[in-house]
Amino acid sequence: MKIAEETSDPTINLVLDTLNINKQALVFANTKKSAEKTAEDIAKKIRTENTKLKELSEQILHALTRPTKQCERLAMCVKRGIAFHHAGLVAKQRELIEDGFRYGLIKIICSTSTLAYGLDLPAFRAILKDLRRYSMRGLTYIPVLEYLQMAGRAGRPKFDSYGEAIAIAATKPDKKKIDEMYINGEPEDIFSKLAVEPVLRTYLLSLIATNFTNAKKDIFDFFSKTFWAYQFTDMEQIKAIIERMLLLLEEWEFIRPDKEKSDFQSADKIRDEKYKATIAGKRVAELYIDPYTAHFMIECLRKAANKQLKTFSFLQMISHTLEIKPLLRARVKEQDKMQEELLKYSDCLLEEEPSLYEPEYEDFINSIKTALFFNDWVNEKDEEYLLEEYNIRPGEIRAKLDIADWLLYSTEELARILNFQELRKEIVKLRLRMKYGAKEELLPLLQLHNIGRIRARRLYFNEIKDIADVKNADLMKLIQILGKNVALDVKKQVGQDFGKIEVKEGKRKGQISLKDY
Repeated sequence: MKIAEETSDPTINLVLDTLNINKQALVFANTKKSAEKTAEDIAKKIRTENTKLKELSEQILHALTRPTKQCERLAMCVKRGIAFHHAGLVAKQRELIEDGFRYGLIKIICSTSTLAYGLDLPAFRAILKDLRRYSMRGLTYIPVLEYLQMAGRAGRPKFDSYGEAIAIAATKPDKKKIDEMYINGEPEDIFSKLAVEPVLRTYLLSLIATNFTNAKKDIFDFFSKTFWAYQFTDMEQIKAIIERMLLLLEEWEFIRPDKEKSDFQSADKIRDEKYKATIAGKRVAELYIDPYTAHFMIECLRKAANKQLKTFSFLQMISHTLEIKPLLRARVKEQDKMQEELLKYSDCLLEEEPSLYEPEYEDFINSIKTALFFNDWVNEKDEEYLLEEYNIRPGEIRAKLDIADWLLYSTEELARILNFQELRKEIVKLRLRMKYGAKEELLPLLQLHNIGRIRARRLYFNEIKDIADVKNADLMKLIQILGKNVALDVKKQVGQDFGKIEVKEGKRKGQISLKDY
């Protein structure tokens, strides 16, 4: 098989060859930046454009209210039938790209491993640009199982009778390594996730909270039939681990013995001991969060009663949980800035700052940076600012906000159970601010349908600050601020239906229009 060397880049040569035979390909890169640059480099070699691609490009560009530089780069590539795809794109953009590829509009997608799992796409070729990735141990080869997933995207039965998976090797030793490790190598063993303590804690509490099994003997019997027990083989060690987890759940007051313990109990009676979930334990199981996280939140809520609270208090709390990981990493050159921010917020933190020399200090500092990102979001910084300041892309922002909302809702529920009503009100407000990315002063206006943070801010600047102000506002003023259709809809929502009226849209002298804003 010979590929014409039209450029010095073998990836681009393979892509051009794929296009010449009128086929489609997925190009797998090891980082988001690499996927984006590869797509841009390929797009520069393509001159074909058509009306449908231009329309798709416009849809992708305006998937966000305010397009970021990433949106502009992606839209430019899509005009040429090329796209990049990774977790940094918002869901709408990923959906448009995948559909465009299915319908043959987009010919090449340069992707991270996000497209390697669960998607059935008409790719004749899977081009694996780099089989190494940076990890805690530096630049290492990816697992064989991941390679098989990526290679398996080529030649799907529904679209082709066969496919080609091509791994690029820079040198002969690389070629030999790829051949030994991936072509002729064996996939890694699969390990049970129950061996991971957060997973075990969660499932153990769920078993008891749902009354699926609550006697210690039955719990042991249940886990003895799991894949974990089959792999681990040492059932006595598994029992010891479960015993320790049960003690922790009891200490955190998520479970309690079903009967009071007497001063003396036989070994048989201890073995037959039953557990019952507390009210808090049942809710934690329903919320499906790690019991350790729930315990941490409860401790923070108890400390909050004696603290001068700020928005940052709760943002740092949720940023220091297992569920929110991976955290935004504070680089070495940012350490001084993180220390300054710590001094600013030290009085309102709901947990003790660990010692600089303790192993958990790095995670703590990363939680501060992650909380600063959330804090900027609720103070109306847009996606472009967050991308420049924190190197977090719009799709990653959405993913983090979804998890943050889940954690804040869990905190709200725990505050309700603990009867911390004032704290609960603050958390409810913070959830709304996280949803809209807005300051607290805009919350009354955000209750209105079709009013997001940009329109709400425009109203606020024009002295319309709540529902009463909307009712009292002159219709023409609202039309100048929001446009005719939105203004009429807003008036209708507050009980003032003007029906269909003809209005010549204009603006007062010196007023900025919504489009200009």
